[in-house]
Amino acid sequence: MTDEVTSPPAPERTVTGVSITLDGVVKRYRGQDVPAVERLDLEIEAGDIVAFVGPSGCGKTTTLKMINRLIEPSEGRILIGGRDVTNEHPDKLRQSIGYVIQSGGLFPHWTVAKNVGAIPRVLGWDRKRIAERTEYLLDLVGLDPATFADRLPKDMSGGQQQRVGVARALAADPPVLLMDEPFGAVDPITRVRLQDSLIAIQHELGKTIVIVTHDFEEATKLGDKVLILSEGGHIEQYARPEEILTSPATPFVQEFVGSGAKLAYLTVQRVRDVECDAVVTARIGEPSRTVIDRAKAAGQSWVVVVDEAGRPRSWPTLDEVGSKPEVSDYLDRRLPVIARSSTLNDALDAMLAASQGAALVTDGRGAVVGSLSIGSVTETIQTKLADVRSEEPELSYETYVDGTDPAPTPVVAAEDEPGTPGDEPGTSQGEPGAQAEVS
Repeated sequence: MTDEVTSPPAPERTVTGVSITLDGVVKRYRGQDVPAVERLDLEIEAGDIVAFVGPSGCGKTTTLKMINRLIEPSEGRILIGGRDVTNEHPDKLRQSIGYVIQSGGLFPHWTVAKNVGAIPRVLGWDRKRIAERTEYLLDLVGLDPATFADRLPKDMSGGQQQRVGVARALAADPPVLLMDEPFGAVDPITRVRLQDSLIAIQHELGKTIVIVTHDFEEATKLGDKVLILSEGGHIEQYARPEEILTSPATPFVQEFVGSGAKLAYLTVQRVRDVECDAVVTARIGEPSRTVIDRAKAAGQSWVVVVDEAGRPRSWPTLDEVGSKPEVSDYLDRRLPVIARSSTLNDALDAMLAASQGAALVTDGRGAVVGSLSIGSVTETIQTKLADVRSEEPELSYETYVDGTDPAPTPVVAAEDEPGTPGDEPGTSQGEPGAQAEVS
């Protein structure tokens, strides 16, 4: 791929998951007067990601574990794909449901390949089929099978272990995937990458995914729908993230979401919703003159150097390309790269962290599909801010009625350096127009 690359249209949605229904599900623990989950009725559509979120003690993890009957419900029915699984053999049920926990939960003395193939072996798959499935899944989660298949978990990073955990959960091609705080034990940067990876995998496979998280921003990023629970497993709101952010259903949801709900809408707006710019790509070893001519013909002053899979390595200017006879294999480790599934917040973070005015956009397999400028992001933000302000009641100096807002003046100040003017009484620091030094 050495021609001009533009962002492709979103592929048609694939659905291989099945619906989940919780019908009057109750969980009581012995010795407790109040149920942990009190009569929960819930419909999860096939192919959706649904995020469970709420305060500690709201029953979100208990509800998740009742779906695969790691915790047995006290009352009610659980239907998966329309089939009542309440009385099925629990082990057989769990073999048909993927399950991912925090830190991956890998067997430490098994290789990656053996971990991924655990359930297929139990189900009696032959070696060739297991090997092919393992190779496919490791590639799907962004791990080179030739490099990682024979590694032990201790020789991998936390993010890599979590990717293996996802691959293992998908090994037997289950229609349902349950995830219990899957990204809670990794650093923020790795967490964003794992979130993007999960969204890309979901676009390719279309499983039904239920994820428990304590992070509301993560819930709105990942979830097609978000379930907000209060104590006792009471449903406060079950809706798409946009609806929850713009129209909280109850005072509990309003408080849980926070006062910046309308602006938090930006956390659910995706890079794929913003028009990306075309880029010109070049292969390692390609004649520099050829690349420069192609870029100039496309009106570009820089190119993206990609590997065999189309994944970006660097983005040199044409002057930099011309400094060598052939395109170099230089890898820019600070290259700002974002996925089409990334939020606009993620995009801004990537640009600011790299001190760049743009970022490269990649597809689900990491191949570059375009670039996004900081101007495009800020224009979208300004449009949303204008929408938010138009919905707020307009109040100005002229329309304000004296005495209707007794709030004290907010104090925004920094500590003065020793000897700063204004330390002594009688200075003019507090007069209108005076400027204070910021330490």
